[in-house]
Amino acid sequence: MPKPNKGPRLGGGPAHERLMLNQMAAQLFEHKRIQTTETKAKRLQPVAERLVTFAKRGDLHARRRVMRQILDNSVVHELFTEIAPLVAERQGGYTRIIKTGFRKGDNAPLAVIELVLEPVNPKPKAKKAAPAAEVVEEAPAAVEAEVVEEAPAAETAEEKAE
Repeated sequence: MPKPNKGPRLGGGPAHERLMLNQMAAQLFEHKRIQTTETKAKRLQPVAERLVTFAKRGDLHARRRVMRQILDNSVVHELFTEIAPLVAERQGGYTRIIKTGFRKGDNAPLAVIELVLEPVNPKPKAKKAAPAAEVVEEAPAAVEAEVVEEAPAAETAEEKAE
């Protein structure tokens, strides 16, 4: 059987990587931030954000889907009751990766991955709509002014012809 060539895996095979990422996600939800290598943090981010999205739904099916990956019931309960309400208004980007330097032993790049639990401050969108409305109002006035100017010019041309 040919060896899978989808890219390098963390640890051994794909099953081991899946188990490792699920356990890291459980630790992330339990401690709110963990320090790991940069590569593992980048691989963990989509897994954790998907689980938070399920937790935001909050129904029984979403809870069972999360419990397939995270085996610790207390972590699942914390995810659904504490973390999900804090990120309810957030549209995405539930985690943040901060590079922290290099490990002393093997010089591996380290990073901290943490949950973003701050409240969302949406940017105002009304500023773009207001100038567009003013431009629409000014355009008919300019057309009327041109029509008024053309009418006397046409009359003077007729008067010259007589």
